[in-house]
Amino acid sequence: MPQHNLTRDEARERSAIVDVSSYEHTLILTGVDESFRVRSRIRFTAAPNSTTFIDAITASVERVRLNGTDLDLAEVVAPARITLPGLAAENELIVDAHFSYMNTGEGLHRFVDPIDDEVYLYSQFEVPDARRVFPVFEQPDIKSPYSFTVVAPEKWTVVSNSPTPTPSDPKETFAELGEAPQAGMAVWQFAPTTPISSYITAIIAGPYESVHSQLTSSDGSVVPLGLYCRASLLEYLDAEKLFRVTKAGFEFFEREFGVAYPFEKYDQLFVPEFNAGAMENAGAVTILENYVFRSRPTEALVERRTVTVLHELAHMWFGDLVTMRWWNDLWLNESFAEFMSTLATAEATEFADAWTTFATIEKSWAYRQDQLPSTHPIVAPIEDLADVEVNFDGITYAKGASVLKQLVAWVGRDEFFSGLKSYFDKHAWSNTELSDLLSELEATSGRDLESWSKLWLEESGVNLLEALVTTEGEQTISNLQVTQKPWSIPGQPTPSLRPHRLAIGFYSDNEQGHLERTHSFPLDLDGEAAEVTEARGLALPDVIVVNDADLSYAKVRFDSRSMETAAHRLSDFDDSLTQLLVLATLWDEVRDGERPVHDYINTVLTHLGAITHSSGLLTQMRQLDTAVAAYLPLQEREDKHAEVADRFIELFETIEGGTDQAFQFVRGFVRHATTPEQLDRLKSWLRPETESVYGITLDTDLTWEIIIGLCANDAVDDSVVAEMSRKDPSATGVRHAATARASRPTSASKSQTFTRIVDDADLPTSELGALALGFGTGLQQDSGELIPAEEPLRSFADEYFARVAGWWETRTLEMAQTMTLRLYPPVSSATVDATSRWLDDHPSAPKGLVRLMRENLADAKRALEVQRVSSASKGSLNLRG
Repeated sequence: MPQHNLTRDEARERSAIVDVSSYEHTLILTGVDESFRVRSRIRFTAAPNSTTFIDAITASVERVRLNGTDLDLAEVVAPARITLPGLAAENELIVDAHFSYMNTGEGLHRFVDPIDDEVYLYSQFEVPDARRVFPVFEQPDIKSPYSFTVVAPEKWTVVSNSPTPTPSDPKETFAELGEAPQAGMAVWQFAPTTPISSYITAIIAGPYESVHSQLTSSDGSVVPLGLYCRASLLEYLDAEKLFRVTKAGFEFFEREFGVAYPFEKYDQLFVPEFNAGAMENAGAVTILENYVFRSRPTEALVERRTVTVLHELAHMWFGDLVTMRWWNDLWLNESFAEFMSTLATAEATEFADAWTTFATIEKSWAYRQDQLPSTHPIVAPIEDLADVEVNFDGITYAKGASVLKQLVAWVGRDEFFSGLKSYFDKHAWSNTELSDLLSELEATSGRDLESWSKLWLEESGVNLLEALVTTEGEQTISNLQVTQKPWSIPGQPTPSLRPHRLAIGFYSDNEQGHLERTHSFPLDLDGEAAEVTEARGLALPDVIVVNDADLSYAKVRFDSRSMETAAHRLSDFDDSLTQLLVLATLWDEVRDGERPVHDYINTVLTHLGAITHSSGLLTQMRQLDTAVAAYLPLQEREDKHAEVADRFIELFETIEGGTDQAFQFVRGFVRHATTPEQLDRLKSWLRPETESVYGITLDTDLTWEIIIGLCANDAVDDSVVAEMSRKDPSATGVRHAATARASRPTSASKSQTFTRIVDDADLPTSELGALALGFGTGLQQDSGELIPAEEPLRSFADEYFARVAGWWETRTLEMAQTMTLRLYPPVSSATVDATSRWLDDHPSAPKGLVRLMRENLADAKRALEVQRVSSASKGSLNLRG
């Protein structure tokens, strides 16, 4: 199914012509067949005698009636568009069409629960996929009330943006549509919404189960709350915790914004096979159902769910009540929600150290994205949908949120929220641009934000901050300078030097074995260098931390003495944020080819037992996986996997069993186990009499992880997978089984998996992802060569480069992106050469594809450089002898 574009010029021209008064959409949703019928009535004004188009990606169109005249379908219907000629000042458009159910997580997604064969439907419209469900002027600045009438099986639940009405007999609706009544059906007639953009409308239908509560808003109105999930997951829905977080978010946001919640109710629906974390549909938020925990989650995942819930709630004001005019201000939606959800998590929930998590996960995502050849300003130039669809990235979310945090400090928190209230009051139910927000903040703060915006929002890239220390003798500081320079990327403009307000931390031994902060010096750096004058004459501390407490957005380098001490004594720091900032700096040096990866691996393995912050530990575990599997020279990887696995076993003797830390170490052992002895230990954990290890219950999902790990080493036969599938026939179990079978390091397994992914266009999005995950596991052999493909396939690398362009012509965006990223060949010189040739040979490929291929190439080149540096040296820190 091809993708269809819309340019900013087309959208600008259309919004100048069209103003929609109302949408009325009637949908017949049985959940069977391949498509569903929709009858739409759209009333709108237009410039007389003008011509425009309405968006609609249909299976078929039966009728287009404009102002009482049936239009010739052959003349006006085209892929993704219906032309509307000869418009009047006041217009009524009636479209009768069929639209396709999707299994890609776009449009109206259909899922069949393998446990009970029940059908579940939900919509996902951002960026341009409402047009896959009904005809619509698909752009954010054409807002209108929406009225949905849904005919569906009477046993179903139907949810939309407006409160769910009592279902009734659909006899009259069928008569109006000219259809014979169907037994067992009902009709839900939703009241019109407030004026909203198409991408935040929603329809969710199926035998969803629900739990309900309510709260009193700041304006005194009662807001009903709902939580929904599939029937087979209801027993795992921890409604009390979710309602507690939701209510805390309502209270926090209404107080800080000074504006009451703008919609009539607030439903949160946990839906299957969702491509993202969640979606801010007005009053009907859809959320990835992985957040309904059927097995033990890490504390990091519980915190991530909290942030996600609050992120979507923040959107009800910023994004839904007030909406960007065009997608170049997408960052305003996402950065704002990311900043506010972290602030609310830190100040209104149990996760008081949420900013530590932000520094560890979100900012590392931002730094990585900002050093790719595809980096872009936070306010990105978005000329069409092809630009925006690959811009849901670390710049739009994490860098933007980091910069907003600095903006709040710059204008003042009270002034920031006072400006927001004015912004919401002035622009409620309308569309805005960045200048609208900045003008309100300038008015409340008295600051000129033009130069700030230019440097931080309108330029890409990151700066490097470094400490330079001069001493008198060896122990007294005579001068401490913090320098700034641009971090240049080939093919990108050189970043300007930016103003930073940061802190420089001094840490010294407290004579009790701990490194504690003795000084924290605030510093305004606006240029190439600034002196920390307060440091003159002070004793040289054991460690100097640049950007202490993570106040600014910048790459950082410590002086060599500080890094040496910090790496050796990482366990002695009293706070987790400082630990993690040291590790982030060390990891960044490795990624930049400034030190061998052994330094990072050895530091982490030495100090893992002292890293207890769940999200921080999760990040180090992931980076450790990357370090061993991608950055180490090939010939060292097998032995290092074994060493890492043995280290986890050592750690179990020193940490408390049953903790989150122990849980993450068990999972780490599963991923790295490779020797016969280690694999035998894994097999022993599958014995029926083994209920737990190191205090960690071997629940369903952890058991699957063990099986996948054993399959990746070809250490168990398929009967183990089949037996576990019998015990766990759920959708999650189906995906785990697919990953397990695809993980086997054999030509047969890899060839079957690759063929199914590329040839089966009906493969659901979640299963494609599960297969791709297993396919990539162990694909590269110790020699560096890929596992051979079976005939008629050529090598998997050759097949990838021959086919990737075609995926963008025949698959939807989500599927094409997944295949482009997840099937990309493992790092090698041959992969780099082949990618470079592909880019040279495909100058006219879709912009999104070219961007992803350039990113693939940059990551591969970086990994090869780290491998080269690590081949020449085993490191200088020598923590593990």
